[in-house]
Amino acid sequence: MARVLLINPNTSERTTEMMLAVARPLLPPGVTLRGLGAASGVAMIVDEAALAAGAAEVVRIGTAEALHADAVIVAAFGDPGAETLQAMLPIPVIGIGEAAIRDAAANGRRFGIATSTPRLVRSIEARVRALGLSEWFTGVRVPSGDPLALAANPTEQDEALADAASACIERDAAEAVIIGGGPLSDTAARLRVRFRIAIIEPVPAAMRAVIRRLGRGH
Repeated sequence: MARVLLINPNTSERTTEMMLAVARPLLPPGVTLRGLGAASGVAMIVDEAALAAGAAEVVRIGTAEALHADAVIVAAFGDPGAETLQAMLPIPVIGIGEAAIRDAAANGRRFGIATSTPRLVRSIEARVRALGLSEWFTGVRVPSGDPLALAANPTEQDEALADAASACIERDAAEAVIIGGGPLSDTAARLRVRFRIAIIEPVPAAMRAVIRRLGRGH
């Protein structure tokens, strides 16, 4: 039995459960999934200071739980603490940001990112550069409105991010759009059926990557 640990770098239990619910349908036989959230920090990561705090929690949880996991998913789009854990642990550590970006850029596909957190745009752009995929990156689109207010109103969040995704497609010529954020998982799932081009969901992308690394793919 292979054990996957999903680490939520924010403190929201609701977000942890939502991401687990999105990931569980992808589990093949012989793989289990559990989630743990940060014990301190914020309920939603909206800036680089919170991203850094989340990284510390990811490393703390990952090192404490390493003996009880065969793979780790870091479930925040900025992949906080993922590279540190990769260097420390002998098991696969997959960040949802990296997994989604690699999925989106597969086969040289032009991709954009729609997200609700304007203060994380620079770190998102830096992540794309670090992965060597800037050539196919069309940019980040962010709707107006406070990300926490949007998160409290799922219908409004869906429409705001649908507009941002449309801008990626129509203005930037993206051939795939990532909905960039773990707390946006429900919105990403709903938007996937509204567009003809690929809408990339970060948590499922990471789950698929983990399954491949564990050798459990079909």
